[in-house]
Amino acid sequence: MKEFDLIGRYFHSGGHQRKDVIVGIGDDCAVTQIPENQQLAVTTDTLIGGVHFLMDAPAKSVAYKAVAVNLSDLAAMGAEPAWISLSLSLPEVESAWLEDFVSGLYELTRFYSVQLIGGDTVRGPLAMTITAQGFIPPGTQLRRDQAKPGDWVYVTGSLGDAGAGLDILKGEIDASGEAREFLIKRHLYPTPRVAAGTSLRRIANACIDVSDGLLADLSHILTTSKCGATIHVDRLPLSRGMKETVTDEQAIAYALSAGDDYELIFTVSEEQKGNLETSLSSTNVKATCIGQLTGNTGQIDLKHNDQRYHLPEQFGFEHQF
Repeated sequence: MKEFDLIGRYFHSGGHQRKDVIVGIGDDCAVTQIPENQQLAVTTDTLIGGVHFLMDAPAKSVAYKAVAVNLSDLAAMGAEPAWISLSLSLPEVESAWLEDFVSGLYELTRFYSVQLIGGDTVRGPLAMTITAQGFIPPGTQLRRDQAKPGDWVYVTGSLGDAGAGLDILKGEIDASGEAREFLIKRHLYPTPRVAAGTSLRRIANACIDVSDGLLADLSHILTTSKCGATIHVDRLPLSRGMKETVTDEQAIAYALSAGDDYELIFTVSEEQKGNLETSLSSTNVKATCIGQLTGNTGQIDLKHNDQRYHLPEQFGFEHQF
């Protein structure tokens, strides 16, 4: 199938259509309109088969995850998503695979009122790059470098589920019933915390999403903000599926170091702590306080029932070049 036939058949229509897209798919460039009194947030992520997803993963989940990880980056900045572009590399054209891929792509873009506005298709190893754009009111963006000693550390949702789900699919741990289904779904279909991110804009001092693991991503906040942290591992939010599948120590290890959860880690001052529940009340997202920032730059101390807890050898996922 020729490139433009592929684009016309699978990507030219079917997604959400926004009024702020002047020219969409089908021309040399997309043309969009940025609303008044808004700034543009832009993020790009590449997912490669065999690295970021299993080669036999359902095509629907691959597309869903590719969109979700980019929307999660926007959420971590407090941005409201608007548009995405897609560069897709395919070893060959398989109609059934592409139909499922498009189904996953449009399922998420429709839900968040995001429009696919352009991109590229090439023949090559299975990989996809998405660039996502969204809006933030001036001066309200969430960053990594504004945390302060004394801030409380919170995380949305539950941690470690996606890592456990991946290990189930790889046959490294056993699970059954609802727990197995839940953990695998958390790996294949992550939930970007878009509503929580926009709600935190005037509450949180710093924010980042959990893509590489809690400790690894928290370390980015600590390094750029010149803080340390005390984290209470007995307070980590763990799902019922996780607790039913592995031991307490294994669950803590997943929660600390497994990536792909795409929950938000954020810090809140003592003064704003009381406003947090009200701010998140309309999002249906629970946030759990897991520790507090200190003045020891880059240092993370773990505690379990106020006793010192060992740090894992590896904080999380990191690409090797």
